[in-house]
Amino acid sequence: MTERTRSGLLLGLALVALNVSVTFLNWWPTPLVRWTGQLSVELAVLVLSLALTHLRGRGPSILALRLLTIVWLLLVMGRYAFVTAPALWGRELNFYWDLRFLPDVFSMLAKAASWKIDALVVAAIILAGGASYVSVRWAIGTLNRAFLLPARRRALASGAGIALVLFALQRTWLAADGIQPFAAPVVASYASQAKSVVRALRGSITLAASPSFESDLSRLGGADVLLFFIESYGAVTFERPEFNAQTSARRALLDAAIRDSGNDVVSAFVTSPTFGGSSWFAHISLLSGLTIGDPDMNARLMTEHRDTLPSAMARRGYRSVAMMPGLWSPWPDGAFYGFSEIYTGPRLEYLGPPFGWWDMPDQFTLGRLDVLERDKPMRRPLFVFYPTISTHTPFSPVAPFQPDWPRLQTDHPFDDADLERIYDQPIDWTNLGPSYANAINYIYQSLAGYLAKHKGEPFVMIMLGDHQPPALVSGEGAPWDVPVHIITNNTEVLARLKTNGFKAGLTPARPTLGPMSGLLPVLMDAFGEPQRVNAN
Repeated sequence: MTERTRSGLLLGLALVALNVSVTFLNWWPTPLVRWTGQLSVELAVLVLSLALTHLRGRGPSILALRLLTIVWLLLVMGRYAFVTAPALWGRELNFYWDLRFLPDVFSMLAKAASWKIDALVVAAIILAGGASYVSVRWAIGTLNRAFLLPARRRALASGAGIALVLFALQRTWLAADGIQPFAAPVVASYASQAKSVVRALRGSITLAASPSFESDLSRLGGADVLLFFIESYGAVTFERPEFNAQTSARRALLDAAIRDSGNDVVSAFVTSPTFGGSSWFAHISLLSGLTIGDPDMNARLMTEHRDTLPSAMARRGYRSVAMMPGLWSPWPDGAFYGFSEIYTGPRLEYLGPPFGWWDMPDQFTLGRLDVLERDKPMRRPLFVFYPTISTHTPFSPVAPFQPDWPRLQTDHPFDDADLERIYDQPIDWTNLGPSYANAINYIYQSLAGYLAKHKGEPFVMIMLGDHQPPALVSGEGAPWDVPVHIITNNTEVLARLKTNGFKAGLTPARPTLGPMSGLLPVLMDAFGEPQRVNAN
């Protein structure tokens, strides 16, 4: 092989490597990538830029090549973020909103994995970063040296010019025919992120007026209202055949517990304002009746005096209580909502072994709710807001169900053999589906046990998903819909809910009722007759 042939092969390899590095797609449902043959317009720009520097002199300096390498690595990292986030998370990444939460996400995942896996991940990131820099630096250097030969310089410049013309055609004529030889430019994605940041910094957020949802609560008859937001409980539980099959037995157990406890159930789908995370957007959208989908809207709303479901219930004599096992720091949001009592993680005083990021299993919190509030004699009716945590990503480990409810309040709530079995189960990070189904089954069984524990008691239990699980579980392009079940023995409440689109049974039916925020007036209508108040 001649030196010219060898350098030509290396040039081809460098061009392919640079092109693939900014045109790959996600290999769902893993964090890996794949290439479908698309071309990069950024590579064409890079080639023409190098060609111009060689026309004007001896080419770019060593410092300039290093800067080009860093710029190209930023394109590679941006490409990875922009194609991986929608595939695994379920929505596009927003730098302004999401980057501030990355430390929490990394902390959660690190705690869920063993220290060996954490160490391997850190080592892999360091090695990948170093290897990426060396590879890109080599590829750009190889490309730059090719311009020293006039024939190759002309060929490269001509090819890049043709590529730019084809890209322009793709943006006009070819796009109409579905022909997409070029990948979406990473620079355009960065520009879109920059526009989002500018809009957020300008603070040009206008919130709608509060909806009218005041009710006299006459149909409740003083029964407790238990609002249980089930973490990551999405429509895929019913609509993906494998999840439906894996959860149907425990769902049948819950259905039997509903009937045996003297209750009935109606169900529906609603559309969450978030996907795969950011549960608080779902919470505030339902409790305020306004669709809130980003932290800035959330923060803006918190500065205003608005009516909420907890405050509306309190005006009618209810004690509004928030059970917050996932909250381990002060929560000023509670004042906005109007809760009478907030039980944070430390206040719940869980003494048993840890499960997941927040340690305590949901069955314990259900039992603690009774100890702290529901078992008290001579009390007011309760409105309880409880976001569960046991079905949070990565859905493992999940505590065993404990039939002996008082034992959950002790420092030895589970048998050692059960704990050893659960802790020894590895997490398959490339397929979290089985873990997700197992976590949902745990919630079904815990709620079935709770219903059996309160057989014959009057209450209204609202069991609502906050959002779909991340896209690596839900699948690509999954809708943002979640199930809502309402369990009660109050036939008047059930009849009103059916009038507003709910269907009998535990299986929701299409179409959805609409956005989650629209569920609030539906609930208040079911609870009683409308009343006029000045509460905005």
